[in-house]
Amino acid sequence: MLNACVLLKVVPTKADIILNAVRDIKGVRKAYFTYGRFDIVVFVEVDDYKQLRELTSLINDLNGVRSTETLAEA
Repeated sequence: MLNACVLLKVVPTKADIILNAVRDIKGVRKAYFTYGRFDIVVFVEVDDYKQLRELTSLINDLNGVRSTETLAEA
């Protein structure tokens, strides 16, 4: 198993919709709003880096996601 944290910057008016959509993605363990440089933090658990790429692609494709930063465990 591979654990990772995905940090999202989003359009403020779409934040609630994005958070709910992210929580429905398979592999997402936790997701919630944050304060600071990023708007949403998402904790994921996947089998491998291929699945992590697929999951982050789904997140990046959501309408209103400006940018993401993925921090995979070493």
